[in-house]
Amino acid sequence: MTTEHPQWFKSSYSDNGGNCVEVAANLVASRGIVPVRDSKDVAGPVLDVSTPAFVSFVSGVKAGDLGTA
Repeated sequence: MTTEHPQWFKSSYSDNGGNCVEVAANLVASRGIVPVRDSKDVAGPVLDVSTPAFVSFVSGVKAGDLGTA
């Protein structure tokens, strides 16, 4: 049995050197999750988000529905 490892991706919009996250979209088909981590702490914790929840989050960001901090 082989274990599929996350292939981390950071958005090209994250080139500002600030607070960024990375996602591993390669696990959507096999596991139904999108792992998310802090790009500045690659050895730190990983949050596994369900695919529907991640899609909803991205849709909300694109639509501007999440407000500002």
